[in-house]
Amino acid sequence: MSIAVVLVLLTISNVFMTFAWYGHLKDLREQPWYLAVVVSWGIAFFEYLVQVPANRYGDAHKLELGQLKILQEFVTLAVFVPFSMYYMGRPIGWNYLAAAACMCGAVYCIFRL
Repeated sequence: MSIAVVLVLLTISNVFMTFAWYGHLKDLREQPWYLAVVVSWGIAFFEYLVQVPANRYGDAHKLELGQLKILQEFVTLAVFVPFSMYYMGRPIGWNYLAAAACMCGAVYCIFRL
């Protein structure tokens, strides 16, 4: 159960993070970079409101630091691919699938080995 809660919180956090990091490339393309920074900081605030509790919850439920990090990276890729395809309209190549397979292997290794 604790991993599921952490995954949900990290997913919500990553949606905010992905928009903070990359959304301005589409939405604020014609605006000055410093405006994109301010908007991104505002979005990142909400990311941290979810990310910090996710990590604290995972730590309190005996997930190791490395496990939390690998889960974070796995969720980041799982959020980024649909964002890239559907929101940004960018194609996804075989390298994304290879990266996803590597991340699945990393999750397996950190939790099972």
